[in-house]
Amino acid sequence: MAPGNNTQISEFLLLGLSDEPELQPLTFGLFLSMYLIIVFGNLLIVLAVSSDSHLHTPMYFFLANLSFVDICFTSTTVPKMLLNIQTQSKVITYAGCITQMYFFTLFAGLDIFLLTVMAYDRFVAICCPLNYMVIMNPRLCGLLVLVSWITSVLHSLLESLMVLQLSFCTVLEIPHFFCELNQMIQFACSDTFLNNMVMYFGAMLLGGGPFIAILYSYYKIVSSIRGISSAQGKYKAFSTCVSHLSVVSLFYCTGLGVYLSSAATQSSHSSATASVVYTVVTPMLNPFIYSLRNKDMKGALMRRKGNTFAVLVGMQT
Repeated sequence: MAPGNNTQISEFLLLGLSDEPELQPLTFGLFLSMYLIIVFGNLLIVLAVSSDSHLHTPMYFFLANLSFVDICFTSTTVPKMLLNIQTQSKVITYAGCITQMYFFTLFAGLDIFLLTVMAYDRFVAICCPLNYMVIMNPRLCGLLVLVSWITSVLHSLLESLMVLQLSFCTVLEIPHFFCELNQMIQFACSDTFLNNMVMYFGAMLLGGGPFIAILYSYYKIVSSIRGISSAQGKYKAFSTCVSHLSVVSLFYCTGLGVYLSSAATQSSHSSATASVVYTVVTPMLNPFIYSLRNKDMKGALMRRKGNTFAVLVGMQT
């Protein structure tokens, strides 16, 4: 399936978030700062979980995977955006656009699946505390992550292969800062009926299904918390879910809102602006949400900081 047989263009133009030249330095500085926070913040979580034995539990195993995926998720879009601003170019090649779309779809799906798995983990921890370690054993945890990867890879591959069959007859200006599946299908000049059917079916199955699972998990969690007689017990149980609920609200709800609004309206610029919330802002806030609200994570980070300081002192002496 060579691209040249199905399209008459070799590149696209990413219009970005704004056409105002005076805003480009501000946009570059803002997104560069957020990207560095995302990479170093989430990398710190991965290192803390992998190096601290106190955090070798299912909850932190899933958190480390989520942090790694968030680094990859933003790395598919932000570096290209920063490069285009720096070089004052809006061009992205056809192959580059398809590749970016593939990895964006892949890591977005992984984010959704991992958030769902984390909701299930909290459900088991609160509703079945006595059997938690039996149910959430290392084999099941690894299997859940593996299935998430396989499903996301296959879904993203299917969507990308179907886009390769489309024809783009003119120089395509994408009113976004990255190549998004929905935008690619909208601007194709060949029949996109099958692409739309697969895209919406995938959105309902891989997006709506996990969303319903998350809602059901927290419905059962709230029901269990209400049955706890101790006020302190209720607070402790609820506090363990606050971080995950915050991330779900930011990522899942804003992402769902963007796709629903894009289906109802044709305001591509507002959709691109809103996409910043779940593509950049949420991965940036994850380290703060999980580290500042979590005593175990703060303790692990402090121990790692102390160990690093001790190593530096030893090197100097």
